[in-house]
Amino acid sequence: MVLFVFEFFFPWLGVIPEFVFYALLLLLLTDLLLLYRTQKGVFAKRHAPDRLSNSDDNELGIFVENWYPFNISVSIIDEIPFQFQKRDIWFKTDLKPRQRKLINYVLRPTKRGEYQFGAVRLFVRSPLGLISRRYNFDQAETLPVYPSFLQMRKYELMAISNHLSDLGIKKIRRLGHSLEFEQVKNYVPGDDYRTINWKATARRGSLMTNSYTDEKSQHVYCVIDKSRAMKMPFDGLSLLDYAINASLVLSNIALLKEDKAGLITVAEKIGAVIPADRRHTQLNKILEVLYKEKTRYLETNMEALYTTIRSVAKQRSLVVFFTNYESISSLNRQLPFLKRIARFHLLLVVFFENTELKTLSEQPATNVEGIYIKTIAEKFAYDKKLIVKELAKNNIQSILTTPQNLTVNTINKYLEIKARQRI
Repeated sequence: MVLFVFEFFFPWLGVIPEFVFYALLLLLLTDLLLLYRTQKGVFAKRHAPDRLSNSDDNELGIFVENWYPFNISVSIIDEIPFQFQKRDIWFKTDLKPRQRKLINYVLRPTKRGEYQFGAVRLFVRSPLGLISRRYNFDQAETLPVYPSFLQMRKYELMAISNHLSDLGIKKIRRLGHSLEFEQVKNYVPGDDYRTINWKATARRGSLMTNSYTDEKSQHVYCVIDKSRAMKMPFDGLSLLDYAINASLVLSNIALLKEDKAGLITVAEKIGAVIPADRRHTQLNKILEVLYKEKTRYLETNMEALYTTIRSVAKQRSLVVFFTNYESISSLNRQLPFLKRIARFHLLLVVFFENTELKTLSEQPATNVEGIYIKTIAEKFAYDKKLIVKELAKNNIQSILTTPQNLTVNTINKYLEIKARQRI
């Protein structure tokens, strides 16, 4: 009767001998018994950080343990958030009895916000391998994606260990000295000869130099434009996200230099305002504000920005304005307000190269359409250079940078300004 039922659904079974069929059936029942006689044969758990870092490789892991008394083969599916648009989080591994494994993988988010993770699903096979048993482990959790705090920590560690040059940070030679004397120390190659302390050198019999510290407690404000000009994407991130990540790193470096860091965001109206301070909670306050910021779709209200800076920044400060200009006319609309800000503060305007247009302008033109596209691309690239010259003519410093080099170029400029005592 059993064979008749199977032949009805699987006609090909009629061509194999009856004893072979019963042997297969016995193996199948044995496999079922091996996998299902134990209520819980495996255990799995996702290991994830409390929060993810935007635009960085974040390491996650899945812990798996075999509770069966025999070897098993396991296929693992982790239900990651839909924002990643990935369907290949599928792992296969073999486990011996009581063996544990931690399987690591990497996710790179490109948007800030909340990411919802689902269950961890396991498909287990015994050594017979005829059937598989599915296990579902409810690992639903929501993880926030914050601005790039991993990048911030990397720069912080490099700054502490004096290895910032490994990241492209240049060592800026001081042109003068601040009034804050620190100590007399042994001369090392690279020290300014003008700092040699000849009296101490005569007493010790070796070259000694005076060491000076940078001016401290100077105010550094990161001003982030949230208008539609910052919506442009690059390598999965918007220009706003690049500005946010750079602002977080710059604020941290400024605090390490014992300066006071502040933040202002602006679009058609003023967003967040954090007065410059160097309390131990200042960086977390800036991080929490940056986590929630989004681009808007209207023009930047420069009059409101000027009024806010005048009311918040009571003393001369370094104001780093992250924005974007695609044409000289877009600068001219804002230039009167930028000049007014520069009268009271050291203004540094940071904007972006259009890397796509730069690529087009460097490609050889082979037809009329190509010549037209190349000409337009070169015109926009030339406008960017004109913007730099126009800002310099009005005593406004600027950085024209690619998005991927934004953080390094901004820090270099900040350290140069500190070394030259411009604030």
